[in-house]
Amino acid sequence: MLKTLLSGLIVAALAFLAPAASLAVHGVSIDGKLKYPAGFSHFDYTSPAATKGGSLTLHDLGSFDKMNPYTLKGTAPFGLDSFVFEPLAVASLDEPFAAYGLLAKDIEVAADKKSVTFTIDERAKFSDGRSVTAEDVKYTLDTLKSDKAHPSYQMYLQDISSAEILGPLKVRFNFAKVNRELHMIAAQLPVLNKKFYEENGFGDKAKNPLLPPVGSGPYLVKDVNPGKSITYARNPNYWAADLPVRKGTFNFNTITIKYFKDQVVGVEAFKAGDFDFMWVNVAKQWQRDLTGRLFDSGKLIKKGFPHHNNAGMQGFVFNTRRPIFKSRKVRQALGLAFDFEWANESLFYNQYTRANSYFSNSELAATGLPSAAELKLLKPMQEKYPSEMPAEVFTEPLTPPSTKAPNSLRGNLRKAQQLLTEDGWQMKDGVLTAKDGSKLEFEILLTQDFFDRVMAPYIKNLTKLGVKASYRMIDPALYEDRVKSFNFDMVVSTFGQSQSPGNEQRDYWTSASAERQGGSNLAGITSPVVDSLVDSLIYAETQDDLTAACKALDRVLWYGYYMVPNWYLAYHRVAFANKFNMPDKLPLYYNPYQLLWTWWVK
Repeated sequence: MLKTLLSGLIVAALAFLAPAASLAVHGVSIDGKLKYPAGFSHFDYTSPAATKGGSLTLHDLGSFDKMNPYTLKGTAPFGLDSFVFEPLAVASLDEPFAAYGLLAKDIEVAADKKSVTFTIDERAKFSDGRSVTAEDVKYTLDTLKSDKAHPSYQMYLQDISSAEILGPLKVRFNFAKVNRELHMIAAQLPVLNKKFYEENGFGDKAKNPLLPPVGSGPYLVKDVNPGKSITYARNPNYWAADLPVRKGTFNFNTITIKYFKDQVVGVEAFKAGDFDFMWVNVAKQWQRDLTGRLFDSGKLIKKGFPHHNNAGMQGFVFNTRRPIFKSRKVRQALGLAFDFEWANESLFYNQYTRANSYFSNSELAATGLPSAAELKLLKPMQEKYPSEMPAEVFTEPLTPPSTKAPNSLRGNLRKAQQLLTEDGWQMKDGVLTAKDGSKLEFEILLTQDFFDRVMAPYIKNLTKLGVKASYRMIDPALYEDRVKSFNFDMVVSTFGQSQSPGNEQRDYWTSASAERQGGSNLAGITSPVVDSLVDSLIYAETQDDLTAACKALDRVLWYGYYMVPNWYLAYHRVAFANKFNMPDKLPLYYNPYQLLWTWWVK
């Protein structure tokens, strides 16, 4: 899915402002300041001592059935977008809003901020030996903006109106309107090989969906065992191996991805030595399952790596396309039945913090009551769309339901019962029933069985209210298809955020994305207030404006009760074989795989 690329763009997603005058530079940032000067040797979180060689084996869940990560239909293998394809510029993981040229050796932002020009490095080559050209860049933009690509690209790239070839290695992106993030969005574009896709087809027109693609990245697809494994081999002729933005990264000669049915099987396979590195997202596995002789001896290691990422939001998402979830009171009531404190103590070993914002763990999270800058955005919306603006936005800080004393689950359930009664639901044959005879019953769709430990007690609490809920585990591929087509009542999902949110918010929350299959607006939000605030966020001209827009949007989403907030960690839990060396310094804004790409075999 697009999330393979977008989650990388979002975790490291960066925005910047144009300099006061048009000037070709090696990197760009939001305030015109760059940590690394022209001619820098390497990023500080990489090591000049890193050596190339050895093998790395990873795991993924489910399967794959295509070799194009940029289309809607099917599932691409893990790593394809990072290993085989590469962008015009690379995000710096120790600066919140900076990127440095990769395929583009120079980046020139127009003085009026309505365009950006990239000069392609004359050394840049695809793995078939062809030079990367301005034609490839233009082809990429045109293709990703078309209906051939995953539909979310059309939203993410919509303000880039066109690409104009100025020379064999020079291309200008023209913008429909000024947007402080567009320069970086353009720089993040993964450049496709025009010749390859014109000969072999793109997306549904591909002659062979499993044909290994030709890219300009550090690896080649070596072996494919459809749906079971894929092996990448480091390209010995990789054009950018000595560039500062690539020094000390992608150090393994081969990377193999093995596929497993679920994470429980994956944990046992890791302990048996079937793969080398595991990002752990389940508290029980971290606390109880990843223990034993191999860890005691030091052959296997588990370690927490702190980060400064914006944690975003994870939650149980209501599909408001379903009639039973149309009511805000119903959604609020169902959220009151989740006892996070019990789950954290009994199931999670008190490892987690409750999500209290759609921008958790960041300065963009709304706190207290709205500031003057937030009210400047919210008040006009209240006047224009009074029925769409929850009163709590102005009167209540963002506060998740709690069972900490003096609160209690019983008290929360009483409040939930009152809300449901006010909304017209009455008990009939043991199930809450509306006047039209419809029952308050729904199914929670899951793809990993470790979530049953969370869902079973939640459903038990819902039963006390007269709500008939159930959960069902399905195959990852079927789950992805169901989610893409919004064919579910409730799912668990994560909405990652960057230090500078921008165009991806359109895909997350706006009316335009609500019925766009494959999009990220899983809740089906169609609110003119949300649409307006997303625009305010995207077209913010200063950091203060962006912060106010994020906080205002945060409040409206929170009190729309579109999901039951879950939890987050301020560090990454990673288990790995004791076969790696790593740099002395950690990046600040990263995911564990971005960290792994700076390691090397001892």
